[in-house]
Amino acid sequence: MKIGILQTGIAADALIPKHGDYPDNFEVLLQGRGFEFEVFQVVNGVFPADANVCEGWLVTGSKHGAYEPHDWIPPLETLIREIYAADLPMIGVCFGHQIIAQALGGTVKKFDGGWGIGNFTYTDESGENTITLNAYHQDQVITAPECATDVLGNDFCANAVLTYGTNAFTMQPHPEFSTQYIRDLIDARAIGVVDNDVLELARRKLMENVDAQKAADQFEAFLKRTK
Repeated sequence: MKIGILQTGIAADALIPKHGDYPDNFEVLLQGRGFEFEVFQVVNGVFPADANVCEGWLVTGSKHGAYEPHDWIPPLETLIREIYAADLPMIGVCFGHQIIAQALGGTVKKFDGGWGIGNFTYTDESGENTITLNAYHQDQVITAPECATDVLGNDFCANAVLTYGTNAFTMQPHPEFSTQYIRDLIDARAIGVVDNDVLELARRKLMENVDAQKAADQFEAFLKRTK
């Protein structure tokens, strides 16, 4: 199955030699699951010819805000709506989660509660469906689109995991980032930007035993539509 990765950001220079770029992280997360990947650097204006050149899509994270006035964001939103209308499965993570929500009618803003870094558990209203992952973000989906059918969240991030029927499955946290990656990301991009007390708490909250493989299983089932 051919999956198009829409790359919306470039990893920090200090991280690429050790961890690779954003598409590399997803290819590792989903390796051995029967996927073939093609990367489109939309952040640099490289877009697919249309929504049907791949059988499924994945939108990466980014340091950029979905609401920022970059030239590539409006055409990306248009492409997202085309993928959605074409009934092709689409995954979004962090910025990908946010831009898909924004393109489909949701609202994305910087959260007044500040940064969310480290380990978080997200659950549905029943408390029966949960997932624990490491996150790194300040922006959030403040209002989910009306077409979102299922929501997982917590007191810090109410709309952390969104499902849109069989069309899209998105999440704010990063199953593709190892715990060591988050530690290195803090060192590369957070020092001097995020308050030290927030970073200390984040380091203490980082866990090795997060549900990354559970998320990978969910991604696979969603893209193959076997769930």
